[in-house]
Amino acid sequence: MKRVIINNKILVGNMVLSFLLALFLLNCSDPDSTITDEDDQEVVDENGNENENENGNNEDNNGSVGEHLTTSNYVRDIVNHPAFEGFGELLLARDNNSSYYNTPISNVGSLMPYHGNIRPDVVVGALNFMIDEVNNGKTIFYNIYTEQQKEQDPSKRNTGIFFFRGKPNAPFAVVCPGGGGVYVGSLHEGFPLAQRISELGLNAFVLRYRVGGHDSTADLATAITYIFENAESLGVSTNDYSVWGGSAGARLASNIALNGVARSGGGNLPKPATAVIAYTGHSTYSSDFSPSFITVAANDGIANVNTVETRVQNLRNAGVDVEYRRYQTAGHGFGLGTGTDAEGWLDLAVRFWQKYINQ
Repeated sequence: MKRVIINNKILVGNMVLSFLLALFLLNCSDPDSTITDEDDQEVVDENGNENENENGNNEDNNGSVGEHLTTSNYVRDIVNHPAFEGFGELLLARDNNSSYYNTPISNVGSLMPYHGNIRPDVVVGALNFMIDEVNNGKTIFYNIYTEQQKEQDPSKRNTGIFFFRGKPNAPFAVVCPGGGGVYVGSLHEGFPLAQRISELGLNAFVLRYRVGGHDSTADLATAITYIFENAESLGVSTNDYSVWGGSAGARLASNIALNGVARSGGGNLPKPATAVIAYTGHSTYSSDFSPSFITVAANDGIANVNTVETRVQNLRNAGVDVEYRRYQTAGHGFGLGTGTDAEGWLDLAVRFWQKYINQ
């Protein structure tokens, strides 16, 4: 009896070993067990940006990458959100935002002290728009400098562009948020504006530029050049583009409208078809300055309304087409102007831009 039991155990053991061996050989011979198809390999450009397929999608991004944010979340939740992996810090105002990580988003205005009318619900709405784009397989962030350029100048790691898609092959705007040269207020003066521009059917990029004494206009020139060079894969038209800026960011836009892209180290490209300049005391002008939409509030405590209006008159006297909108109580850095007397100004600026878009 014991011999029968032992023999049965040996028989079962041999069968198990045979099954495992067959399974191993099957896996080794499976042609799908190794990736050999070139279409499945990750391809990146020289700036480290992953190439997208013909529909503008990065297929590696498909699938949910996190829930929506609310005003009850904290700033650290923005940085650490899986949709923003690899660039979460660049969404915020400063190069190092760790001291703000425990700040509730309901108090996000404390990150941007030079701005007014900061509405946490508007900030969260734009961030959730971006999260949805990533969940739909879209790439939203692009490096504008190569890895070699970043190694040579580490400050360039704090740059990039965030893409808000409008209609395919529509013209694009580059939005330059302000921040007094010490921070970049994209959460308030960049992403919400770009979202609205995209909703109106045009493409928009928000520039994260360097602050603290660096040549920020060079970053804008580099961004415009990058977009021109990659327009086909991005799905944008290079005709009739526009530069936008608020406060310190408006200085960058003005520099390009005045001097062009090449002057600041970019490519030999045309000047923007229009410039949208919000609440800045920058006063340069010339006869070949880009047609401009200019806005400010009478009670702006930083950009003097008289300085703004003198520039408007100088541009008009030089033969430049200017649409000027003066509001009364919106203050400085009003962003979209939601809830103020400046609400709706962005749609007027887009309408001005559309006058210069060749259909």
